[in-house]
Amino acid sequence: MNKGELIDAVASAADVNKVKAARILNAFIEAVTDALKSGDTVTLVGFGTFAVTDRPARTGRNPQTGAKLKIPPAKKPGFKAGAHLKKAVN
Repeated sequence: MNKGELIDAVASAADVNKVKAARILNAFIEAVTDALKSGDTVTLVGFGTFAVTDRPARTGRNPQTGAKLKIPPAKKPGFKAGAHLKKAVN
């Protein structure tokens, strides 16, 4: 399912037009992004948790030359599924 199909599904389930569903979905994405940027986690009980984890610096290898290179530390957004979502999928 892509974003357009998700907007269609939300519009149908919430009985709103596609424009309003798109605004709702975009607002949700923006709110989650802003929360993660500020270091917060977003927990939707039963669905899952969006959080940022720190990835430490490490040494990598250039696959073309074989030369070692330093990969800097980074923050990685992630999602952990909740109990109801796991149960629904299985």
